[in-house]
Amino acid sequence: MSATGIYGGKRTGVRVVVAGDRGTGKSTLISAVATEAFDRNVPPVLPPTRLPADLYNDLVPLTVIDTSSSLENSSKRNEELKRADVVVLTYACDQPMTLSRLSTYWLPELRHLGVKVPVILVGCKLDLQDEQAPMSMEQVMSPIMQQFREIETCIECSAATNNQVPEVFYYAQKAVLHPTTPLFDQERQALQPRCISALRRIFTLCDHDMDGALNDSELNEFQVKCFNAPLQPAEIVGVKRVVHEKLPDGINDIGLTLSGFLFLHALFIEKGRLETTWAVLRKFGYDDDLKLADEFVPVPSKRAPDQSVELTTEAVEFLRGIFRLFDTDNDGALQPRQLEELFATAPESPWSELPFEDAAEITASGNLPLNAFLSEWALMTLIDPKKSMANLIYIGYTGAPASALHVTRRRSVDRKKQKTERNVFHCFVFGPKNAGKTALLNSFIGRSFSKSDTTTTGERFAVNVVNQVGGNKKTLVLREIPEDEVKTFLSKKTFLAACDVAVFVHDSSSEHSWKRSRELLVEVAKQGEESGYGVPCLLIAAKDDLDPYPMAVRDSLGISQELGIEAPVRVSMKLNTMNDVFNRILSVAEHPHLSIPETETRKNRKKYLQVVNRSLMCVSVGAAAAFVGLAVYRAYSARRNASG
Repeated sequence: MSATGIYGGKRTGVRVVVAGDRGTGKSTLISAVATEAFDRNVPPVLPPTRLPADLYNDLVPLTVIDTSSSLENSSKRNEELKRADVVVLTYACDQPMTLSRLSTYWLPELRHLGVKVPVILVGCKLDLQDEQAPMSMEQVMSPIMQQFREIETCIECSAATNNQVPEVFYYAQKAVLHPTTPLFDQERQALQPRCISALRRIFTLCDHDMDGALNDSELNEFQVKCFNAPLQPAEIVGVKRVVHEKLPDGINDIGLTLSGFLFLHALFIEKGRLETTWAVLRKFGYDDDLKLADEFVPVPSKRAPDQSVELTTEAVEFLRGIFRLFDTDNDGALQPRQLEELFATAPESPWSELPFEDAAEITASGNLPLNAFLSEWALMTLIDPKKSMANLIYIGYTGAPASALHVTRRRSVDRKKQKTERNVFHCFVFGPKNAGKTALLNSFIGRSFSKSDTTTTGERFAVNVVNQVGGNKKTLVLREIPEDEVKTFLSKKTFLAACDVAVFVHDSSSEHSWKRSRELLVEVAKQGEESGYGVPCLLIAAKDDLDPYPMAVRDSLGISQELGIEAPVRVSMKLNTMNDVFNRILSVAEHPHLSIPETETRKNRKKYLQVVNRSLMCVSVGAAAAFVGLAVYRAYSARRNASG
């Protein structure tokens, strides 16, 4: 672990890189903070300087890296800047040109290098500044800070008089340990949306009686948890008075409301007490991006490629309860506003972007029914278990992670046992362009054919609950595989490991579409055989409302028989004659030992195993006969000896 790494969620060091024009006082500044003295004869570039952990209250050591401003050393300087936790850019207070170079060269150069860390602007040689300067520091720096939001703060100092030298590196450390940008928008002078979401969740967790306000007891418990010290009665009264004076709605008859809680933190930040808000956030598990840190979101890490992750019954019941809680009009569906409120304690709605956006069925009025809500969760758990677990915690799940997520049995074991216990099935949808893949996915989530005219160019998911005969319900995930990306996907040995069933869609009226779909089937079957992740397959003849290509009908039946898979399912999304296709896909997936294409290699292997089994049977019969003969002979010999 490096000196500037993070261990167990806590920083073990901060790496400060100092850069700026030649003669602006970089090396002298570093020397002054390290030795607490002014040296006129410092080397042009100092070696890395380590400042002790007890220099500042956070007890985190700093490593300060000096750099050369010369052109021949630019490569080394750039590498150091890319490794920085924070950058200190210097200018000389007695050389106005070095100040203008910050905005014309140094700050644009940092952006060009892709350096995305806080920046501290430092004016050195304050003792040499012209006292008749026409503008204040605030007037000079304000337009620069407006243009470059990465600037955390500006400060002037003098190594010669030791004026504000320690403060330079205090602000540098503070910018890393307690950054402003994630918490507060300086332009709007308001808390950032993610900060509000995190504080809202913390407030909800502390409001044990769920009455919408923190009473004195809850406030004290919060204070002890975050700062290991209770509030005195007079302090509680003082806090309430400050809030009530500035924000009357922040206090009610019970105590501190959510708006008052948010106001207090905005006040801390405005007064420069960012460490207070960060202490609260980190106590509740948040990292610098205001997401839960990894150690607070444990998920099953050891699983084979052909194992998947599903929600447990306990987690599903929790989600049903959350759904009912936010379905305030009891219409069985969540409006966009209600869904937004449900995820108000998460950094953002997890379904606002692909692959989750538009992946589930919605009502005619654009609302999300319960089955679609649970389907989205099943999809998120399948393809990103960590994201699913994090969002369960964000919206209030307090159980152990092990009671929320379940790792399924390996598909290879399912195949041997000839049955599966899965509740969520992953179907890969292959086919050439314009075959009807997109229309199939849209039909699955209840979208009419007129809305599914456009062809999807990239990978896409659709998920829904399938009602089976007998009342059972299973979740089916359709994953559309773009034709152009099949070769790339199949080059990965474990690609098919995640697949429960593969379907191959072709336009039944097109010769090219059928031939290309057949080629894809052969490619997938071959890859499954070579990788050991063979999957059950099914052919789907789409656009059955059009005149069929005669050869396709005959060939598809022949191919099905030859490969040992089911006959093609004929569908028409336009006429909505779906031939129960989704139940048939699910049925194939539920029988993992059947419908796996019989490639030549697979057939030869089966024949070989049959010959071996027959040979072993002959050997077994021969051995049994010999054993019986030996037993008869021994019995005969024993009788003969007895009579003799």
